[in-house]
Amino acid sequence: MDTMEGKNGEYPTINCQGKLLDLSKPVVMGIINITEDSFFAGSRTQHIDLILQRAAQLLEEGAQILDIGAQSTRPGSVSVGPDTELERLLPAVRLLKEHFPQAILSIDTYYAKVAEQTVNAGAAIINDISAGDLDTDMIPTAGRLQVPYIAMHMQGTPADMQQQPHYENVVQDVLDYFIRKRAQCLEAGINDIIFDPGFGFGKTMAHNYTLLKRLQVFHMLECPLLIGVSRKSMIYRLLDSSPAEALNGTTILNTIALQQGAHILRVHDVKAAIEAIKITQYMNRL
Repeated sequence: MDTMEGKNGEYPTINCQGKLLDLSKPVVMGIINITEDSFFAGSRTQHIDLILQRAAQLLEEGAQILDIGAQSTRPGSVSVGPDTELERLLPAVRLLKEHFPQAILSIDTYYAKVAEQTVNAGAAIINDISAGDLDTDMIPTAGRLQVPYIAMHMQGTPADMQQQPHYENVVQDVLDYFIRKRAQCLEAGINDIIFDPGFGFGKTMAHNYTLLKRLQVFHMLECPLLIGVSRKSMIYRLLDSSPAEALNGTTILNTIALQQGAHILRVHDVKAAIEAIKITQYMNRL
């Protein structure tokens, strides 16, 4: 992992299948959901023409990564299995690589089989909500493929993660988990490790906001941090609204994360995230 010196410390440049992504300035990952079961209806995209339209919009608004998922991981969701994921993902990856060859594609999966086949088809990043816990072949596969690996913290599984999540100390527990995962990833030969605290994945509202408040603690891992709070229940339940009404709250939380050194924002709404980055970057230069 190459590093560059920035205002808030050292920032890495990650190698995405030969394309170097410089994280000295925060970047935006735009979400493409190829599923009918996403918690936010506005992100659901299944028809090929709509996938292309969605990708074009995200890239035009400034996304540097497109994160493609083919099954919902919302609380209470049920896994569709790797074969169904591949049926949905492989045509989409090939289509996006054909139409947007310079785009960096990330695959949102916890199956090693899906990761391997989609990376071979042109994806450049693996985004695993289970950090290898739901498929023990995942971390060795990511090491063999030599692509950046996003390891997210989740307590339990999507089916049961919100059934009374409990921590002795949520920040320390998540940090300890990442320390173990970092060692495991390095041993597997993964050069570019990215950590995601997993907002909403096996956490109460208090857990989520405590992690956000203490986000700077995770810089001791010396790995980039990805933040995914876009339109989640930690926003709309607090505000007594809905995912459709949660854009303003999302921008506020993204701004707080940026002030604490977040490197990647995973969002449904790229334009708003880009504006948050521009404003916080300007403030940082003063």
